[in-house]
Amino acid sequence: MTSLEIKAGARVLQTQVVQQREQAAVRRKRWFYLALFGVALVAPLAVYPVFLMKLLCFALFACAFNLLLGYAGLLSFGHAAFLATGGYVTGFLLSHYSGLGTELGILAGTLASTLLGLGFGLLAIRRQGIYFAMITLALAQLVFFIYMQAPFTGGEDGLHGVPRGQLLGLFDLNDNLTLYYFVLAVFMLGFAMIQRTIHSPYGQVLKAIRENEPRAISLGYNVDAHKLLAFVISAALTGLAGSTKTVVFQLASLTDAHWHMSGEVILMTLLGGVGTVIGPFVGATVVVTLQSYLSNGPLGEWVHVILGVIFVLCVLLFRVGIVGWVLKLARRNF
Repeated sequence: MTSLEIKAGARVLQTQVVQQREQAAVRRKRWFYLALFGVALVAPLAVYPVFLMKLLCFALFACAFNLLLGYAGLLSFGHAAFLATGGYVTGFLLSHYSGLGTELGILAGTLASTLLGLGFGLLAIRRQGIYFAMITLALAQLVFFIYMQAPFTGGEDGLHGVPRGQLLGLFDLNDNLTLYYFVLAVFMLGFAMIQRTIHSPYGQVLKAIRENEPRAISLGYNVDAHKLLAFVISAALTGLAGSTKTVVFQLASLTDAHWHMSGEVILMTLLGGVGTVIGPFVGATVVVTLQSYLSNGPLGEWVHVILGVIFVLCVLLFRVGIVGWVLKLARRNF
């Protein structure tokens, strides 16, 4: 056997090993998601369903934000505007039109956030870095003050007593357990859409733009169009989270439009791991659990301070986030 044949055989063997490892990784990922789904199905038997629904809404919010930051490399300080828009539109329609189905109210809120995201994106997408972030913050604050003065939002009082209604006229969403499985289905739909996006050819182009935008431009990609689409998808899923949250709590308030909410979703994403699929879910779980636990204890007034300290420690010690750190540790040892 000649040296060329030996080298060719080694290359074939190496390719087969790589393929087997990739297939094993895919199988592990599928089993992991199946296990999470199984836990989610039985979770309401052990944990208060309303808390779980809050967690799922914020997890979808964080995953939508991560699509923009982690895969397109765009840091938005204005995502609270989309969360609030979805909530307000859904709350107003369900409160004033009794014959409207809950699913239609949520779709209307999602559509409103999508259109608002398109408007934001057209204004901000041509800027980069801190300029992009500041434009989104300014636009979000403008939306906040509009919602503070607008009559349909209830101003500082917000919208209270939003009816949950029925799903498709068949399922009574006033039952917490029924509503939980509906919220779980909404989260899975949004998460599947994000998964499909980031693993599609479009998602690969987004990653190329994030890593080296000038080179992506030189390859002929319309960078602005790709970033705008990512912004709109992120805004739409954020609106879906806000609409669902309004149905869960029967409330839409200015808290969702405040810049603090934009800061919280950044914290969730960074804490869990930017650019990881499951990281924002983990980050949202940690933040929501800490907020719930601390607000009911003696440290209730120090919630924001404690979260700020956690954020600083995460930036200093876990720059890749919790999930990123775990994956890095697993690759090193296994």
